[in-house]
Amino acid sequence: MSEEKGRQIMLHARVVLTGKVVAVTGLHIGTSKESLEIGGVDMPVVRNPVDRTPYIPGSSLKGKMRSLWEKVTGAKQNKQIGKLDQEAKQVWMHLCDDPACPVCTIYGTTGDVMKDAPTRLTVRDIPLDKSSLPETVVDFTEVKWEAAIDRVTSAASPRQMERVPAGAVFAPLEIVFSIYSAADVQRFAHVLTGLQLVEDDFLGGQGSRGSGKVRFEDLTLMVRGGKDYQDYDFKAFNNRKAEERNLATLVSLKGDIETWLRQSLNL
Repeated sequence: MSEEKGRQIMLHARVVLTGKVVAVTGLHIGTSKESLEIGGVDMPVVRNPVDRTPYIPGSSLKGKMRSLWEKVTGAKQNKQIGKLDQEAKQVWMHLCDDPACPVCTIYGTTGDVMKDAPTRLTVRDIPLDKSSLPETVVDFTEVKWEAAIDRVTSAASPRQMERVPAGAVFAPLEIVFSIYSAADVQRFAHVLTGLQLVEDDFLGGQGSRGSGKVRFEDLTLMVRGGKDYQDYDFKAFNNRKAEERNLATLVSLKGDIETWLRQSLNL
């Protein structure tokens, strides 16, 4: 009798981190202009096409986390993505098929790269909490003027950039981490580090000029797992320090979180 062939992929659990994102400074996550308008904003923000409110795409937050994590781990930039023509900018990132890779295992790869399990990290789109902004803020945004100055003639080239004002709250934040092996329990700590890197850097564009500083607040950590996934309710991470519900506290509790996950999942 021939041995059964094929790979086995087992989902042990899903860890869910929820909370909110607070814009400490104006936030600009841009999109292309739908039309050319006289006097219009040069750099608009991305908006929900249904109600026209700004939001944070999950791809923007996840992409920023991945980019910073690649830098921290020193991952080789070995894959060029995008169109290969003279007008397109060359964009490089790290991609590989190493099952132990600290980047690709968590953040995923393209479809042409073989891997041992699906992507571990999922980041949902984060809508704007409209009540976090006063009614005086028109269309939920502000227009920030910037100008490039000619170093010889001092001539200015002004442009308008649209931003969601400081103080805006985006919620609910929902980050889902899937556990397919015992090693993934330890990898979850890298997700918290990725968020910490974003807090210390910026989200969106124009960060070196003051935009994009964010803070993660009201964080709650839960897990649901087991072979009979549907029969298990979410278990919350109960820790007196964790009641502070901020990112710095969760990062300081990485060891306790790993122990809690292993005990909850028998891994």
